[in-house]
Amino acid sequence: MFYQAQINLIFAYLNYHTMNSTEKILILDFGSQYTQLIARRIREMNVYCEIYPFNKPPEISIDIKGVVLSGSPFSVRDQGAPKPDLSKIRGKLPLLGVCYGAQYLANSEGGNVYPSETREYGRANISELNTAHPLLKNISVGSQVWMSHGDTIMETPNQFITICSTHDVKVAGFEIKGEETYGIQFHPEVYHSTDGKELLSNFMEICKVSRNWTADAFAQSTIEDLKKQIGDDHVIMGLSGGVDSTVAATLLHQAIGNRLHGIFIDNGLLRKDEYEEVLESYKNIGLNVKGVDASDKFLNNLAGITEPEAKRKSIGETFIRVFEEESKKIEGASWLGQGTIYPDVIESISVNGPSQTIKSHHNVGGLPEKMHLKITEPLRLLFKDEVRRVGKALNIPQNLLARHPFPGPGLGIRILGDITRDRIKILQEADAIFINSLKKSNLYNEVWQAFAVLLPIQTVGVMGDERTYENVLALRAVTSVDGMTADWAPLPHDFLSKVSSDIINRVRGINRVVYDISSKPPSTIEWE
Repeated sequence: MFYQAQINLIFAYLNYHTMNSTEKILILDFGSQYTQLIARRIREMNVYCEIYPFNKPPEISIDIKGVVLSGSPFSVRDQGAPKPDLSKIRGKLPLLGVCYGAQYLANSEGGNVYPSETREYGRANISELNTAHPLLKNISVGSQVWMSHGDTIMETPNQFITICSTHDVKVAGFEIKGEETYGIQFHPEVYHSTDGKELLSNFMEICKVSRNWTADAFAQSTIEDLKKQIGDDHVIMGLSGGVDSTVAATLLHQAIGNRLHGIFIDNGLLRKDEYEEVLESYKNIGLNVKGVDASDKFLNNLAGITEPEAKRKSIGETFIRVFEEESKKIEGASWLGQGTIYPDVIESISVNGPSQTIKSHHNVGGLPEKMHLKITEPLRLLFKDEVRRVGKALNIPQNLLARHPFPGPGLGIRILGDITRDRIKILQEADAIFINSLKKSNLYNEVWQAFAVLLPIQTVGVMGDERTYENVLALRAVTSVDGMTADWAPLPHDFLSKVSSDIINRVRGINRVVYDISSKPPSTIEWE
């Protein structure tokens, strides 16, 4: 019931913003892994866009200047394939079908879509194209595109005009005569489509959409929206030191001042000196924040728990109890502020439905309902990199904006096995050496996230003339844009050698250091 309420709230917020926002592009999601990437590419052009499930589209308004149909894991020939009603869009707004979207347009008009004789996955090259076509402006024969489909359009209806082909796919792109409706069987949003950004930019020109959606404009309009939304009320917000909550809190602070009451809880699982440093940083930028040291409660509740999800549950439940207890001390608060960002929103209203596992800790469980609080989420329209740009527009110090992501359960999921105060101290010391070394070597900003993991493994070592039997530490550093996918970072060998030596020599309890060279997928970024 709580999750349905969350979904309803999301739609209510998006509908509110639709009525009060600038021009936009609508993306209808058919479940493609690339849908968010389409939105990113469009937003990089300073064009605002929103993603909706194909079966839950918003009302078409004057602000919507064009529509994109995403790809899909389905075949149009599948019995349960998505079959949206496009009658309110076709011929009325510019429409671009990508992969499945293109195949659906062809199939719904009587064209033939069948499994390809040679399935195209990966790189292909444009072999023929209409260089005069507005969608293909500044794109040349030979341009590389990225294919990802098992079906292909074999025959098109009479009103379809082919505008480009590859060696294996005759109808790589088409236009429907008499409409600003187009389809392409490749993915322009991915990096491997070398002129993909150009094609999407051409579609923006066809849509005649304004390109004025910038970080500064977002910050200014959001602050004004928050003033109207909250009025004279007070807002409670749990802060973590992370980029999302910091930027969200700053927007709220600029809107309502000290009627924002921040709560920063020390769960005993933060990095070395992090509690004091973050609290000081918050106070330096003028936020009204209270620090709460609840480390004993968290660690006592974690005693003897080793299973990863059980750890997360324990940490989440303790957080809720502590947060609720502190919130009751704040009189007159009727709002709960949260640092929810757009991938969380998409997750909740996706074609596949809400993910309770992901949302439960992020949204503080059922706390808003329990405390009868309304939710305000200033960043729910932004991706992670956009959050940082807004933070820069708000003049938030770089030491806060550049912080690597840090999980809510903190070191609790980076200590595999038993969580004890001694093991926390060992990991804090080793992690501090790793992170500080990255900063001193100007490598910290070159990776998206870096951390150390204490393993429940002991190995034999030799220090001086003594035999040791101590812990193994794993180092992890990845490159990414938003954490959805990630590659392991190829840090210099001499750097890793020095870090390993420093950790083993300076941290009692560790005698072996290893480096994680797994990518996501198939691995996750965190170990638990």
